[in-house]
This record gives sequence, structure tokens and C-alpha cells, in this order.
Amino acid sequence: MMNFLKPAGSKPYLSGEKVDKVYKKLRFQVLTSIFIGYAAYYLVRKNFILAVPYLINEGLDSGKLGFAAAVLPFSYGISKFLMGVISDRSNPRIFLPIGLILSGITSILLGTTSNLTLITILMFLNGWFQGMGWPACGRVMSHWFSDGERGMKMSIWNVSHNFGGGIVASIASIGIILFGTWRSLFYFPAIISILIGIGCLIFLRDTPQSCGLPPIEEYKNDYPDIHVDDPERELYAKEILFKYVLNNKYLWYLAIANIFVYMVRYGILDWSNVYLTTVKGAPEWLAQWCYSLYEYAGIPGILVSGWLSDKYFKGRRGPVSTICMTFVTLAILVYWMNPADNHTVDVIALLLIGCLIYVPVVLVGIAAIDIVPKKAAGTAAGFTGLFGYLFGTAVADWAIGIALQYIGWTLVFMMLVAACVFGTVFLALTWNIHDRERFHEEDDDIV
Repeated sequence: MMNFLKPAGSKPYLSGEKVDKVYKKLRFQVLTSIFIGYAAYYLVRKNFILAVPYLINEGLDSGKLGFAAAVLPFSYGISKFLMGVISDRSNPRIFLPIGLILSGITSILLGTTSNLTLITILMFLNGWFQGMGWPACGRVMSHWFSDGERGMKMSIWNVSHNFGGGIVASIASIGIILFGTWRSLFYFPAIISILIGIGCLIFLRDTPQSCGLPPIEEYKNDYPDIHVDDPERELYAKEILFKYVLNNKYLWYLAIANIFVYMVRYGILDWSNVYLTTVKGAPEWLAQWCYSLYEYAGIPGILVSGWLSDKYFKGRRGPVSTICMTFVTLAILVYWMNPADNHTVDVIALLLIGCLIYVPVVLVGIAAIDIVPKKAAGTAAGFTGLFGYLFGTAVADWAIGIALQYIGWTLVFMMLVAACVFGTVFLALTWNIHDRERFHEEDDDIV
């Protein structure tokens, strides 16, 4: 481990009367930092797709540009897992901004070239740097927010995904107006992201102990019954992987479920414009609005589901995810079977899918963090993300494209419904994943 990435050391604890005041201040500060910081990651992740039409006008092959776009989630999925292992032994105050700043620099370089080979290489690098964001945020959340409140707090943070993904088009448009060139689609979001990265270097913190505060479990009197000798000991990479991640059957259930969740998430989102305009006869402006509304519709679903899983299901994420995935299936059937030209029903169905599908997207990551020691949080979340992006997103973009080309929309929707069913089954296997009494009575094989 490079010295500058090592976790911050502990400081002597503050006096009793100062602890509560400083804890509240810093909890708000770190949550705000990772919210804004991770939203900025999306500014330099989603901007490439906005530039594709301009690159095509410059004579670049659309198929090869599509391949370059697919390279990013591929490298991101691998990086999210591998960088998760490193992030669990790193200071997120350094780790998260480095990834964001490097991603911003990569975006600037993308704006300087029309060479397809170079674009593809830069997209791979961008995906790799993007993989440094989520694990660092996971480490922060697991150290600053206790087990019993993590569902709601992580749901608030997860809104940054939707916020960043939804606002990138507006940021890019402002850049074009200010600088008068479409290449500011790369430059302007990158500049903002780099500045936010510098801000995270200033305001983000590592652990409470590095700020002279007691561990979150002590502060909240909330001690999760995870089998680990010392919850504050930094774990070795081999120990994280082979003792707490790869040997945990529930993490495998969550990872496999994530394949189908991501297939549905992006299978609906990425193909909505094509489906609505070519099959349902919707005007282009409506299809574009639906793309953004799909992202924003996830916000209330994310917030409510986190609160429900904390308050009514006592920290169990499986029941809420399973129920929502079931209703996603019904909403997709409505979206598919609704007659053409009935655009109101199509929009409502898309809003419901967006609202509901982001529940398992978020809760799978929270559940992964819940069932491992906090020093393994980034790796556990990265493991489930690896399956979601590497297999789920690839199927959504590649296999659906092939099915559409050779057979048609009937097979596409049959694939999406099947993904809902399989996703629901694997999520159901995690129903009692956090029911502590049953968890330890029936599953003592989990380390």
C-alpha cells in the first residue's frame, strides 16, 4: 500500500461534552461530501453518450463508438471490485478525489481527439478511475453511520446517482452555450468534477477515530453481530476476500441477483428512446423526457425503501427488494402490452419501473455492506457491482441488441420479464439475511 493512501491514524478522543457536537457536524459534512463527490463522478461518466451524435457527424462509425461506450461499464465493473479491495485499506479522503480528478482529466483528453482507438483506450481508463468512487463511499458510510440507520442514510447518499445522471445533460448544454463548441461536453463537466474533487480533499474525512471520536458503534450503541475479532482492525486483502467475501453465500445470492437487476435497469433505460419512438409512435421530445424522468423517479423509491428497511424490517433489505422487484415485473408487462399511441400509460409505466428498480439497485449494495465487517465494506459492495456491471449491463446492451436485430421486441421483453423473475428469486433468498437470531442459528457457516 502506498503511504499516501494509508488510512488516517487515530487521534486522542475529544472530551465527552464535545463528542456529540463534533460527531453531528462531521457526519453531515462527510455525507454531503460523498453525495456531491459521487454525483460528480456521473458528470464524467455519462457525458460521452451525449457526444456520440457529434462524433458521428464527424464521420466516426456508430458501431465502433457503441463498442467504445460499452468498454466503460466493462472496465468499471472490474475496477469496482479490485479498487474495492484497495479502498478497504485506504483513506477515502484521498482515494475518492484521486479517482474523480483522474476521471476528469480523462474526459478532457477525450474532448481533444476523434481517433477511435484512442477514444476506446480513454474510455477503458475512465471506467477504471470511475471504479474508485463507490467503494470509497462505502467505507465512509460503514464507519460514520451505524447498522440500524444505514438504510436511510445510504439511501440519501444513493440519490447522488440519480442526481448526477439526471443533471449531466444540463451541465453539458451550459458548457456548449458558454464555450461555443460541442467538445465542451467533455471539458465543462470535467472542470466541475476536478474542482469538486479538490473540495472532497478538503472536506471529506476517513474514520471517526481519525477525528478524535469514538467508533460509530460506541457512539450509537449499535453493535452489529458480525463475526470479527476486532471491528477496528484493518484487515488484510487476502482475509477480506477469502474469509469475508468469497466464502459468504449471501453475497453470492446478492451478486447473482444484481445481474438481473442491472439487466432490467439498463435494458429499460437504454432502449426506451428506441422503443417509444419506433414502436409506440412517441415524439422524440417525449422519449428524451422519459429518459430523464426514469432516473428522477428512482429518488422517492430509494428514500422510502431505505427508511422502510430500517424501521419496519429491522435492517433486513431482502423483503423490500423482493417486493419491489415483483412489482417491476408487473410494470414491465404494462409497458409492453399497452397499445401504441397511449403515451400516458407508457410514461406512467416507465415512472413506476424507474421508481421501483432503483430500490434493489441500492439495497443490494447496502445489504452487502451490512453482512461483512466494516473494514471489508468496499470489497463486498464491489463484488456485487462486478456482477451487475460486467454481466447485467453487458446483457442489457449487447444481448438485447442482438435479440432486437434478429427476432424483435417480443424476445426482448421476454428476456426482461425472465430477468425480473430470476432477480426476484435470488433476492428472496436474502429475505432473512439480517434477521440476527435466525441468521446465526441457521447459518453458522458464514464467517
